[in-house]
Amino acid sequence: MDTASGSNPPAREVVFSARGISKTYRMGEVTIHALRGVDLDLHAGELVVMLGASGSGKSTLLNIMGGLDSASEGTLRYRDQALSGVSDRELTRFRREHVGFVFQFYNMIPSLTARENIAIVTDIADNPMRPEEALELVGLADRMDHFPSQLSGGEQQRVAIARAIAKRPAVLLCDEPTGALDSKTGIKVLQVIEHINGEIGTTTAIITHNEVIGSMADRVIRLKDGRVDEEHRNERRADPAELKW
Repeated sequence: MDTASGSNPPAREVVFSARGISKTYRMGEVTIHALRGVDLDLHAGELVVMLGASGSGKSTLLNIMGGLDSASEGTLRYRDQALSGVSDRELTRFRREHVGFVFQFYNMIPSLTARENIAIVTDIADNPMRPEEALELVGLADRMDHFPSQLSGGEQQRVAIARAIAKRPAVLLCDEPTGALDSKTGIKVLQVIEHINGEIGTTTAIITHNEVIGSMADRVIRLKDGRVDEEHRNERRADPAELKW
């Protein structure tokens, strides 16, 4: 693995620690190696962008970190909690208490307003924000009583981010959050993600195939063929408004 370092920031708490993470799937007589011995740390409050082509393993890694899937081999820890070899019930509890997810598609319930889509999460969280507060953070306070059909794609994605952060997660995992958006709208969504990272201090990982998004990160991790191929730290985080798609 090639590593290029910028200035060394103060040491931060390790939130995720992955060692030797591998994932294999069986498809008939064929074994698919999605991940091949990944070692990785994510630190408290940082914004990381994971780059890679389709099939590089980045979504598989994100799903394992978020407790949506389990590794075939290796160890994964969230702070002092082991996530390797634990039960589905324990993974469900981990997801509920610590992780917010943002996906490429918004997964809004069409019969519910923006506020009601968020209340689905806040009603079962231990110490949630009010839905109105979460929508304020993503700049949609004036759209809270609109239904998904009355919102643009970018607005629906911002509601999805509000829903993800409303339970005050320590970690926000974003899987191609701009993949279904045009560049102008995508930049607005990235500005919201950056704002959440700075305002709440949520450790944030964005996976994408879009190279230019890497410049807004504290650290860029490039995956290739199921391995960490390269890692570097940006000396300066670019403002999403500066990105040229």
